[in-house]
Amino acid sequence: MEKEKKGRAIALLPIGVFLIIFLGAGIVFKDFYAMPAIVAFLIALFVAFLQNKELSFNKKIEVIAKGVGEENIITMSLIFLCAGGFSGAVTAAGGVDSTVNLGLSLIPAHFAVAGLFLIGCFISVSMGTSMGTIAALAPIAVGISEKTGFALSICIGAVVCGAMFGDNLSMISDTTIAAVKTQGCEMKDKFRENFWIAFPAAVVTLAVILILSFQTEIKGHVTQSYHLLQVLPYVLVLIGGIIGINVFVVLLTGIVSGAVIMLAGGHITPVELLTNMGSGVSGMFETCMVAILVAAMCALIREYGGFDALLGWIHKIFRGKKGGQLGMGLLVGAMDIATANNTVAIVMANPIAKEMAQEYDITPRKTASILDTFSCIFQGVIPYGAQMLVAISAAHELGYEISAFQIMPRLFYPMFLLLCSLIAIFGVEKKQR
Repeated sequence: MEKEKKGRAIALLPIGVFLIIFLGAGIVFKDFYAMPAIVAFLIALFVAFLQNKELSFNKKIEVIAKGVGEENIITMSLIFLCAGGFSGAVTAAGGVDSTVNLGLSLIPAHFAVAGLFLIGCFISVSMGTSMGTIAALAPIAVGISEKTGFALSICIGAVVCGAMFGDNLSMISDTTIAAVKTQGCEMKDKFRENFWIAFPAAVVTLAVILILSFQTEIKGHVTQSYHLLQVLPYVLVLIGGIIGINVFVVLLTGIVSGAVIMLAGGHITPVELLTNMGSGVSGMFETCMVAILVAAMCALIREYGGFDALLGWIHKIFRGKKGGQLGMGLLVGAMDIATANNTVAIVMANPIAKEMAQEYDITPRKTASILDTFSCIFQGVIPYGAQMLVAISAAHELGYEISAFQIMPRLFYPMFLLLCSLIAIFGVEKKQR
């Protein structure tokens, strides 16, 4: 049965259908809002349903149920909803404005975007989650854009870049844990291997952001009034993230503190608070549905043998030690494009990667580093990834329209991370201690 699965490259058709519909509609109509991602994924899922007549309809539903019910999907959806509730609780009464105004009064406006990137790096490393980081910082990024004149794309791009830095490097990140566990290496060894790839990429990213920042003309005077109490929910979220508290605890703390402060200060009525929290949560429904549809489609593709075919191609094409390393990277990247989940991509790519590591004499820590790094590169730039969806949803909640394709050119960190990874693979190889 497994051998039969490996030949089913046609099982990957739904992914192709999605890309053609989603990208094609944007190109034809010159508007990437023309085709909502949720509609494109729904069509792709329908195509997946029509495939493989060997499985009954009920069996396909069972496969989908298992895929959608995976821990990562449930966790992701809950983070989306909590992020929406937090945004609704603190933004309605001016929490974002106060936070942005305080930040701009303490930090020169030209350094505001660089500050977003650095804070994102610290929080994501501490919390181990890119989505939690983006949920906390995206509203602030929107506010900074509005107050300073920086393009919204570069502000949100800086947040996503910082978030992906920690997603790749943090010792408590799901991707780090998955890569280390599947390859059987020490956490510290993988961190050391990763650090000399991720850190240079982050430094160059910071330099590019600063160069672009000083080329931007700051509009007007950015020193404006703020209320320290309104800033407190964000301060608590940032501190909680930096010291590494669970993302759910961090966001719930932000929601509760925001509600108490806004109500006690008379900034908002209880009814308005509940209404805004409801709007924030509702604004994340589409994002949750996209995540569910992606999980459902990928579950069927996996069942049909599409991923097995992809794994087999990668293994056959790439030869030699350096080729094997690049093959591992592209393998996990392809898995990430297909699943839109870097943790799942690592777990799926692991068996072939482990086999290739043994065949080409690649150390476990190097293999773990490649799997984590390349999954981060692809996850950070795909337009339908959870990170991008959260960032866009946060902007939409605050009344701004922005497309993933406007943000993607500003995602400097994944670009430089790819460059540093290729240098690490094809450059002078350092001796393993």
